[in-house]
Amino acid sequence: MDIARTPATPDGNPEMADAATEPHKPAIIKREDYTPFGWVVPEVQIEFELGLELTRVVATLKVERNTAAERTPTIRLNGDGLTVRELQCDGETCEGYMMDGDDLVVTLPGDNHALRIVTEISPAANSQLMGLYASNGMLCTQCEAEGFRRITFFPDRPDVLSTYTVRMSGPKAQFPILLCNGNRTATGEQGENHWAEWHDPWPKPSYLFALVAGDLVARSDSFTTMNGRKVELNVWVRDGDLERTEHAMESLKRSMKWDEETFGREYDLDLFNIVAVSDFNMGAMENKGLNVFNTKYVLADPETATDGDYDGIEGVIGHEYFHNWSGNRITCRDWFQLSLKEGFTVLRDQLFSQDMGSAPVKRIEDVRVLRGVQFPEDSGPLAHPIRPDSYSEINNFYTATVYNKGAEVIRMMRTMAGEERFRAGTDLYFDRHDGEAATCEDFVKSIEDGAGLDLEQFRLWYSQAGTPKVTAKLDHSGETAKLTLKQHVPPTPGQDSKRPMPIPLKIALFDRASGTHRGEELVVLDKAEDTFAFDGFAEAPVLSINRTFSAPITIERSAPREDLVFLAAKDDDPFARYEAMQELMGGHLVAAVSGELGENERIAAQADIARAMGAVLVDESLDDLMRGELMTLPSQSYLAEQMLVADPTRIHEEREALKAFLGKELRDEFHALYDRAEKAPYSLDLASRGARKVKTLVLAFAAASDPAKAVELAAHQYDNADNMTDRQGALMVLTGIDSAERTGRLLDFYNRYEGNALVIDKWFSLQASSLHPNAIEHVKALREHPDFTLKNPNRVRSLYMAFAGTPHHFHSPDGEGYRMIADLILELDPINPQTAARFVPPLGRWRRIEPKRAAMMREQLERIAAAPKLSRDTFEQVTRSLG
Repeated sequence: MDIARTPATPDGNPEMADAATEPHKPAIIKREDYTPFGWVVPEVQIEFELGLELTRVVATLKVERNTAAERTPTIRLNGDGLTVRELQCDGETCEGYMMDGDDLVVTLPGDNHALRIVTEISPAANSQLMGLYASNGMLCTQCEAEGFRRITFFPDRPDVLSTYTVRMSGPKAQFPILLCNGNRTATGEQGENHWAEWHDPWPKPSYLFALVAGDLVARSDSFTTMNGRKVELNVWVRDGDLERTEHAMESLKRSMKWDEETFGREYDLDLFNIVAVSDFNMGAMENKGLNVFNTKYVLADPETATDGDYDGIEGVIGHEYFHNWSGNRITCRDWFQLSLKEGFTVLRDQLFSQDMGSAPVKRIEDVRVLRGVQFPEDSGPLAHPIRPDSYSEINNFYTATVYNKGAEVIRMMRTMAGEERFRAGTDLYFDRHDGEAATCEDFVKSIEDGAGLDLEQFRLWYSQAGTPKVTAKLDHSGETAKLTLKQHVPPTPGQDSKRPMPIPLKIALFDRASGTHRGEELVVLDKAEDTFAFDGFAEAPVLSINRTFSAPITIERSAPREDLVFLAAKDDDPFARYEAMQELMGGHLVAAVSGELGENERIAAQADIARAMGAVLVDESLDDLMRGELMTLPSQSYLAEQMLVADPTRIHEEREALKAFLGKELRDEFHALYDRAEKAPYSLDLASRGARKVKTLVLAFAAASDPAKAVELAAHQYDNADNMTDRQGALMVLTGIDSAERTGRLLDFYNRYEGNALVIDKWFSLQASSLHPNAIEHVKALREHPDFTLKNPNRVRSLYMAFAGTPHHFHSPDGEGYRMIADLILELDPINPQTAARFVPPLGRWRRIEPKRAAMMREQLERIAAAPKLSRDTFEQVTRSLG
């Protein structure tokens, strides 16, 4: 099929700028081509006659000419697979229209009109899970980014803001609960059918429209805002899941309170609904007043959810709630501004989670995600700025760069301004742009004016892709320490040369003898090279740099191992202490993989690492959550990023060898830690969570150094577990060791939780990501399991994304891992292209892998690219990955 979009039209749609000359090649949409839409749509009324197989949609649009746009004789209404059943203009049958591809183009002679459009759709046939679709007998919607056009013809772009009035009707027995955006204004019954009317008084773009109809039950509560508004709260789930919603409800109430106290933002409707859906492409969606969530981020109890699941629920519920202001009340002018809402809201949810739990551990977790996902994105063929310049398929730009790096860029503003002045800037942003479709520049300007900062050069962070590399060198002479910093941003696709960007770096200079420093300082590197002098040091100090990870960069320095051991033991900044441990272990592993270590050097390095790790294990000043972070070895993907060309097999071998060495060298300390942690009773407090964390880490070290002992301990932990964290941690270790205990516990786990989709997802993932040498064969067998389906994104990700995220199996020397993922992409693309496209990036890393494997990865990408009728989502990812 021809998947090229329609060329630009006079009504200002930001369509393709470069014509698609090949039938298979999608259009390129450019940020520079943005123009305002020719019409405003102040009011929308929609009537839904609901059915799983057939839903009738009657949309009435009040349209007025946009005086800020070029006058046009037509209005272009986007559609995707729709057919016009009826079309009226101002109450009369309209003949002046045409179909242009999927879009409806209507001729409108006057300045004000009412368009009535009737469409019919089949939710049950919608396997893409975009628009209105069926999920296990219920109806729900996902409209971001361009799903609304699959429901009715509409100017489906974020800068068209409308108030919505919706009437829903359908069989009461089938759809007893009818939900939509805003406040419910009326209900009634008509024979076997019933209806509900909803009105959202706040203008919103079509991507924030939501509808849910089904057989649901609710956990209900209320929240009184700081100005006295009582808000009804509901978490809607299927019958049988209600007992697992308490944590979600408490997370919502904490989010509402925190946003009032920290950002001064108050909720603005009388009702807030959350609905849990089992078939969902994303984590959750912030639709105004009706948040639709993947069940993964709603349902939890100790028997079925890990500590990580509890954290994820709290963070995602916070994220979607915070969007009420940073995304809904102020939305994006166009999709190039996606980081305006997502980057800011990710920062807000990170700060919220820091305040609700362990701030140091949360910061480390966020940096780990950035380095594990976003840094590889920045150094690969899919690199793009946090505000992209062009795209073919917007779904492909819901990336770690837009979200996570976007959050880090705003965090840097906060670091330079300080919390109080940053809050003044955000207050100004909310005041200036409430009710608008804004841009990233609007946000930066508000912070600049409100906080009193000069951010002219800082704006480069929005337009330049790539992770800056900063070289740090500390020299000492007399009583002066001089820190010389150099920055370089590597070339990325379409950006060969980069300008220096302001990089705020928190540093401290430690006195080696006392183990203390005289205070943290903030230096801003805004040149290609600069030197900072610090007086009063009779002896050379030890440098602690990029404390709290104050900038999303990589630091390159030649720190002596003794300095890293010192910082790993004595740095008072938890992140810097963690970083010293990572640098100590990572430097050794990279050198070992690269063949740069002689035997004597290996022995000395391992001894230093063991000394630092031993200090961590017995340090009584550490809580176990932080201890667990310091015990964690650098990931295989992080280590690969430190090399120009990586050999995944060698990385895995050397990492396991270090783990085995530490497990043997520190056996007594590890087991003493395990024995202490095992006594901790189950609770969700930080101490108990930390105890569970270090127990699983000790099992992992034992698995590498003494597999028989690891099997014994893990089987005991599994059998006696009273919570999912301990049970899953034990099973994770057992899945990697070929033993009778492995087989028996996997079978027990499945039988114990059969029918619980979220826990069975864990069962699939544990096997797909295990250290077992036959993991590829296990994945193939699981693909044929009766519980596996390509129609549920959670299940697909649980098996195949877990596998693709395990480098030593995905990069199997015979190329079988690459073929398996390519086969999946080709099979999944016709069913759910958005999910299929997300499996392309692991193959796209071929340039950073040793030549033999790189050739096989590229071969699979070429095979996918040659497939007929490839979706726009997958085609863009594959062609960009090939370069």
